[in-house]
Amino acid sequence: MNLRRKSALVLTALLILTSCGNSEPIITGQVLPCNHISLIENPKQDIEAGCLDSGKGVNIAAIKGPAIINVWGSWCEPCKKELPYLNEFYQTMDPRLQLIGVDVEEKQIEDGRMFARTHGIMWPNLYDGDGSTRMFFGMGVPVSWFVDENGKVLFKKVGPFNSTEEIRTLSFKYFGISG
Repeated sequence: MNLRRKSALVLTALLILTSCGNSEPIITGQVLPCNHISLIENPKQDIEAGCLDSGKGVNIAAIKGPAIINVWGSWCEPCKKELPYLNEFYQTMDPRLQLIGVDVEEKQIEDGRMFARTHGIMWPNLYDGDGSTRMFFGMGVPVSWFVDENGKVLFKKVGPFNSTEEIRTLSFKYFGISG
């Protein structure tokens, strides 16, 4: 066997061996109940969303901050790209702050549940199975709303977060909490 052929065989074997493994670690998340989401009394609107765990949902317009409401879909590539930043932020954020997800436009609720489990989501997530939040949040994901203690939207971040520091900076700017 000549040297060129031996080299090709060794290279092929290495490619086969290295392609068999998964280079990305599997991150385990949970589908959590939504019953701990803080709510204001007497909100001006009524926009009900279910909970991703199939438990009792909440009126999104009644969410009491300080809270970051992150609207996402399992089919959304920018949503996937921002998740490591949201995960890191969540692990170190101030306990006075709520992080709440809203899963939208899924073909099936199980798609959102699987996404939460396999992408390390550890915060409660609401589920909009019928598109009722579209008029409230608008079109397109991801979008993140920063909501104060009176339920007032202080800021709407359209598009993905690009770093954990960006989330911390916005949290400090709008809530006085560094995250």
